[in-house]
Amino acid sequence: MTEAIRILIVDDQRLMRDGLRTLLELEEGLEVVGEAGDGSEGIACYAELAPDVVLMDVRMPGMDGVEATRRIRRQWPNARIIILTTFDEDEYIFEGLRAGAQGYLLKAISGQELATAIRTVAAGKALLDPAVTGKVMAEFAHLSKPAREPNAGLAEPLSERELEVLKRLAQGLSNREIAQQLFLAEGTVKNYVTVILQKIGARDRTQAALRGRELDLL
Repeated sequence: MTEAIRILIVDDQRLMRDGLRTLLELEEGLEVVGEAGDGSEGIACYAELAPDVVLMDVRMPGMDGVEATRRIRRQWPNARIIILTTFDEDEYIFEGLRAGAQGYLLKAISGQELATAIRTVAAGKALLDPAVTGKVMAEFAHLSKPAREPNAGLAEPLSERELEVLKRLAQGLSNREIAQQLFLAEGTVKNYVTVILQKIGARDRTQAALRGRELDLL
């Protein structure tokens, strides 16, 4: 017979730990070998028990789950950790994954889904709750967006000074305020604005700000 997957539960709520233990031990091939009430205790338990998978809560008194995950993975690079939490805020998702967690699940999942997730991560694969997958993919797409060269797509590029004026224009500054910041005459700034509108095909200052963002000039 295949050896059972050994699980460590790290959660500050005793009721949650008890519930998870009861639920998981109903599943064939899963064994809860330890429990911890905070991140520091979780690290100590990991060192003693060397579990196959850790179920890690995020918000806990003392050391939180993200920091505990980071320290466990730093000391035991092959550790397999699933963050299991009620929180789907971007901060927790991305910090948890950066810390080295291979899974991020919300506590609303069923026992069978959790058991499947544990088996998946124990096999060396990663797994995300469907509720947070979209956020991760959106962030990945944002980070993977190829950088555009300044002035790409313009028939006549903006000069460095025109770009400086456009950036301040987009911040809502008046010609006088832009002139003061760039040490120019107000009339000179007005001329720059006219040229900028023509080059990027904008009717007014508001449209110029929108076009500037579309063209990655800001």
